[in-house]
Amino acid sequence: MTAAASPATWRIWTALWLVYILWGSTYLGIKYTVGSLPPMASAALRFAAAGLLLAGWLAFRHGRAGFAATRRQMVNAAGIGLLLLTGANGTLVLAEDRGLPTGLAALIVAAVPLWVVLLRAGTGDRPAGRTLLGVAIGFVGVAVLLLPGTRPAGVALGPALMVVGSSLLWSIGSFGVGKLSMPANPLMGTVVQMLGGAGGLVVVAVVSREEPAFGDAELSAWLGLAYLVVFGSVVAFTAYSWLLQVAPVSQVSTYAYVNPVVAVILGALFVGEAIGPATLVGGAIIVLAVAVVVSEEGRRRRARGLEVPTDAPYTPEDRQGRVRSSRT
Repeated sequence: MTAAASPATWRIWTALWLVYILWGSTYLGIKYTVGSLPPMASAALRFAAAGLLLAGWLAFRHGRAGFAATRRQMVNAAGIGLLLLTGANGTLVLAEDRGLPTGLAALIVAAVPLWVVLLRAGTGDRPAGRTLLGVAIGFVGVAVLLLPGTRPAGVALGPALMVVGSSLLWSIGSFGVGKLSMPANPLMGTVVQMLGGAGGLVVVAVVSREEPAFGDAELSAWLGLAYLVVFGSVVAFTAYSWLLQVAPVSQVSTYAYVNPVVAVILGALFVGEAIGPATLVGGAIIVLAVAVVVSEEGRRRRARGLEVPTDAPYTPEDRQGRVRSSRT
């Protein structure tokens, strides 16, 4: 995709639905992948392959100029990759490997925008009252999903808490992107993040003495991994990057409360995950809270004149307003 001054509405909505469906389906892709592939090693392979594919695309589109970055920017991007992909995504993969339902994982991860608001508040930003109310409501929804008596039957607390940690790590990494000097081309930053994250996952796999049982993997696991590489990382991220150039951030950010709904539906349809009353109530509370936060932040950005798409590389101030998803 290439950015245009005024792209057709159908193009924007096509890209949005790609992000909605593809990133929402990555939880299911992970479930199939870890069914018979080693979790850390397969995650490392996923991001290494996706990073190399994106690097090839970057070279094709921009040549050597697309890879322009200082050493500090490269180190910063690699560090963010360690937080987002090794830490956050790696923890998510482990939680699903230990039996956490995909829909429940997606609902917990949906709290990422809420954590980002708290991180901003802790560094001197003053969120609007409506935003803080949305955050409070959202964490009530998380509590409904986790507390004894309301947690879905058969779901262990350990893997669920791992995903809470995953969402917090992703929030810290996303927040850090806006505070650090990063490569001017966002795609270059993503390539470095993916390769840095893949390297970190390899280290974790070696240190934890994970068995590299690739030869015994089922076809469904390999198909799941291929899906994550091509559709979850390359196609969806390309659509997302294009949207950030041509559509208002508040519109692009709607994926944050659509993805978990997609994940819950796909988990129920393909792997028979039960959707109990607690999951419905807690999930609905979180999705509603995230919708409130995203809409309020979009209103504030419009008031500050920050909602105008641009073809130029986005600034640190722009990055702070873009809620990233671990589903890259």
